[in-house]
Amino acid sequence: MSMRERLLNALAALEPLHLEVLDESHMHSRGQETHYKAVIVSPAFDGLNRVKRHQKVYATLGDLMTQFHALALHTYTAAEWADQGVAPDSPTCRGGSKHDLAG
Repeated sequence: MSMRERLLNALAALEPLHLEVLDESHMHSRGQETHYKAVIVSPAFDGLNRVKRHQKVYATLGDLMTQFHALALHTYTAAEWADQGVAPDSPTCRGGSKHDLAG
């Protein structure tokens, strides 16, 4: 099972109304299955600020958090998602990886 599938399965515990997990590793220099973007719309986020939402996601993922390098989180309530309807695009990688120095 790919890391993306494992993330999707774990995040299903938040009972999302909308869930996307994108593997954005190709945009970075660290290799395969290292960088992800998650867009999560869940009633579990109602009344929580961004930090508390992220903490809830981290707790849900548990040990999976140690198995990849980066996770960009975009967490929304149903009302916020109805207003916005789209997560921002990820920025282009600007390098800076220690792996870039090898050679």
